[in-house]
Amino acid sequence: MNIAGSTALVTGASSGIGRAVAIALSQAGAQVVGLGRDVPALRSLAETNGITMLPVDLEPADELQHFVEHSLPDLPPVDILVNCAGSGRFAPLAEHSARDIDRLLDVNVRAPIALAKAVLPGMRQRGRGRVVNVASIAGRLGVPNETVYSATKGALAVFSRALDAELAGTGVGVTVVIPGVVQTSFFERRGAPYDRGWPRPLPPERVARAIMRAIARDRSEVVVPGWLRIPIWLQSTLPGLYGRLERWFG
Repeated sequence: MNIAGSTALVTGASSGIGRAVAIALSQAGAQVVGLGRDVPALRSLAETNGITMLPVDLEPADELQHFVEHSLPDLPPVDILVNCAGSGRFAPLAEHSARDIDRLLDVNVRAPIALAKAVLPGMRQRGRGRVVNVASIAGRLGVPNETVYSATKGALAVFSRALDAELAGTGVGVTVVIPGVVQTSFFERRGAPYDRGWPRPLPPERVARAIMRAIARDRSEVVVPGWLRIPIWLQSTLPGLYGRLERWFG
């Protein structure tokens, strides 16, 4: 897909992977519309990179619906949708409140599905487009104390694969991105810092570069870094061995 001259909608654009992707798309010649909650960060991104930024909170159903029904139709037709916005929670399942669970489901699952549903008719009519959903290695392996987060990212990954198959032959594709640990403020917001010495967190720009290649090459799945395909394969092929290794090494 030719990125230059396209219109891209990026969620979670005020920080982390979303911000890096918005900048990369803009530098590649796309007209970028970024959504986020941090207004000062959005303003800075707009001023320094010429990106159109809109303050939108994807968690409240009414605000998401208002954007889809009233704001999205006023934007140029979207050729690329990158769902980067995400919410985390680090705690045993028993300590997840109903509000915690609803937030994780709303931001990580409902919003990406609603936005994809909104932009797909135009993409199919034009015969071109790509939806990129940023999931997580947690959604493939499952992480203790992040059970609900893992479940939401797993759901997003399966949704992406199913939708990609559904759209076969239309000129529209779907990419699911499976990043490992990324150096963002996500860990602070989830309620616990990342305190392991290995693997070392990746800069969000590396994930953004992988996303750009996936869009340009019409790839259906991206795992960043690539070596994470080893534990993914091991868990799916030898789950008993993987479980023992997980208990030994964490």
